[in-house]
Amino acid sequence: MITKKQLAGRVLVAGVIIAGLGGVVFAAGQQGTESDPLVTLSYLNDKTTPDILAQVDTKLSDRESQLKTQLQSVESDLSKQVSDKVSENTAAGGTVTAAYSVVTLKAGQTLTAGAGCELLLRSGSAVCVASTAPGLVDMTGGATLAGGGALQVNHLYLATEGGHGVKASGAVTLMVRGDYQIA
Repeated sequence: MITKKQLAGRVLVAGVIIAGLGGVVFAAGQQGTESDPLVTLSYLNDKTTPDILAQVDTKLSDRESQLKTQLQSVESDLSKQVSDKVSENTAAGGTVTAAYSVVTLKAGQTLTAGAGCELLLRSGSAVCVASTAPGLVDMTGGATLAGGGALQVNHLYLATEGGHGVKASGAVTLMVRGDYQIA
């Protein structure tokens, strides 16, 4: 038999347990409310991550636009500088080419090269015109050519200083890269 004291103790213990469970249930019911949401993986995947990626994409697009604008400005400046240099040289009566140009000379015509100009005799006969040695460097043969020396067909020559060049003995075809003038 249970006495009244034992029954009162058991009711008291049961009441404490029920009150504790009620507090746990109440606290669990407060998680994940609209004002204090419970963060879950699906929330991160569906809401937070796309928002962050959208912000990053916006920042990258803005930066890309800025860099393109800067690059176009630099490109424009460099194009203008190159154009000005070409105009200066053309106004002085010269020609500048970055690629080889085919040049034909008639008998007696002289091509005066700028320093570093490359000449390749394709056909005809011509002689080196130079007041100092070496007149031209034969890059194919690994030798130098003094003023008055004959150029060889299909040899590449380099003008060591401005004012050196070639004089056509007959009809001549040259490939030329660099600064030159024809007289």
